[in-house]
Amino acid sequence: MKLLFTGASGFLGNNVRPLLEAMYDVTTIGLLPQDDYTVNIAKEIPDLHEQYDIVLHAAGKAHTVPKTEAERQVFFDVNLQGTKNLCAALEKKGVPQAFVFISTVAVYGCDYGENITEEHPLDGVTPYAMSKRLAEEYLQKWCHEHNVVLGIIRPSLIAGPNPPGNLGAMIHGIRSGRYLSIAGSQARKSVLMVQDIAQLVPLLAEKGGIYNVCDSYQSTFRELETIICRQLNRNLPLSIPYWMAKCMALVGDCLGKKAPINSLKLKKITKSLTFSNEKAMRELGWKPTNVSENFKIE
Repeated sequence: MKLLFTGASGFLGNNVRPLLEAMYDVTTIGLLPQDDYTVNIAKEIPDLHEQYDIVLHAAGKAHTVPKTEAERQVFFDVNLQGTKNLCAALEKKGVPQAFVFISTVAVYGCDYGENITEEHPLDGVTPYAMSKRLAEEYLQKWCHEHNVVLGIIRPSLIAGPNPPGNLGAMIHGIRSGRYLSIAGSQARKSVLMVQDIAQLVPLLAEKGGIYNVCDSYQSTFRELETIICRQLNRNLPLSIPYWMAKCMALVGDCLGKKAPINSLKLKKITKSLTFSNEKAMRELGWKPTNVSENFKIE
């Protein structure tokens, strides 16, 4: 079967593509010369050469906080307009049998909570969350109109070699010796091994649906710190008491965006944010990879 893969040059793509190539005839769309189609789908409609059986749409904008209206708009250009342009290209050559979209748990808009399910309201108000939610809504309508099976996954924090985002920042902080643990780092976070996305594609292509995806075991920050320190051959970082971190956060509130910690960041670090994968396991028969046993940082 022929699979069209957008975003194949990023962190997710680099880790997932070899696994997909063992199952499918993979063609890629991206921004790099090595992609089969080198095109910015946020700005133009790709000129596809053939019809594909499955589309895996992983291209997206994430991991940054916009400082200007122009930076905010980029999220909608990439995540929403890029999706619309991809669908327009597919209409010209023939729609696929199935479309798999990589969304995000950010659509729920939760800074903390436990075992959040797919039934939770989509309250995310960041440009990232809103653009992904609008892309989900567009695809639901488009796939219904064209009789395409739609699978949407909402991954949690994604673990794998050299990860971006918060997990990457944790690794960098521990490696550089500029990382402090707060109140024993007992908050729990849902994490997904990146290779699980490849395992999910054939299941989603057959059944469709909307699913949270993460490991069944919700690791604490301290457990993640331990995994990283062991691989870097470093001692566990110093843990400071909550009252001290709170004082630092209040100072950070006054200093603005350049501060390493503020009250909002402190809340995110010290409160658990976990998601339920029960629906994906039950309906798809999917078994997640154990993060604590398989997370390799590089």
